[in-house]
Amino acid sequence: MKTWFITGTSTGLGRILTEKLLAQGHTVAATVRKPNALNDLKAQYGDRIWVEKLDVTDTLQIKEVVKKAFADLGQIDVIVNNAGYALFCAAEEASDEQIKQQIDTNITGSVQVIRAALPYLRAQGSGHVLQLSSAGGQTTYPNFSYYHLTKWAIEGYCETLAKEVAPLNIGVTIIEPGAHKTSFATAMVTAPIMDAYDNTPAGDVRRAVEAGSFPIKGDVNKTVQEMINCVNISPVPLRLALGGDAYRDMRAALATRLEALDNQKDVAMASELKD
Repeated sequence: MKTWFITGTSTGLGRILTEKLLAQGHTVAATVRKPNALNDLKAQYGDRIWVEKLDVTDTLQIKEVVKKAFADLGQIDVIVNNAGYALFCAAEEASDEQIKQQIDTNITGSVQVIRAALPYLRAQGSGHVLQLSSAGGQTTYPNFSYYHLTKWAIEGYCETLAKEVAPLNIGVTIIEPGAHKTSFATAMVTAPIMDAYDNTPAGDVRRAVEAGSFPIKGDVNKTVQEMINCVNISPVPLRLALGGDAYRDMRAALATRLEALDNQKDVAMASELKD
């Protein structure tokens, strides 16, 4: 059995992951924004669930909570950066404050949780970081520009991190789910709609989301179990795509980018200094 530290466990995937881990006999350090959100699990599992309030946009609080978790629980085997949300609007529609909040939560918060945990993982000589990204960390959809900004950024960070910490026996896996029936969609933040984008792909996607036109086939329980399983895979997988839509959309995006790159090979090579 392992000890897991998970952010954003009040609802959605984080809550389901916490429940499944506890049911399987693991210990969970769960962080929440609302102190009483996990009272039912605390009553059921007692000392096997450690709960602390945490706002991942508060770097000082992150350091204090991570320090307390390691002090109280000793070794922590898996760090799960799950806290996050989506800002759903055309790029021009968002306010400066909304953009900052999206970045502070999805990028800076994740980075600072990892940075706070690394000294302890190094000291114990092992550990595994699971970073929640999305299929949207490899592909894009209109009306999600700022969400994609954060997911593409955190994937670049984690891919670099994985190279740095592998010699220290610390693994990093980027989790890339497709669409699942969780609280994610209802928790999306929106902005005032601009008429200029009504007859554009941004408007089309907005209307489709409002109408519930997108098929959602992701099985949350299976996805969460695959996340649990991946910490026992060797070598550690850098990425884990979860859901048929995630696989299809990411593969199509990667193939398109590779084709475009190959088409520019002559230009790229011509701009190189000659011997």
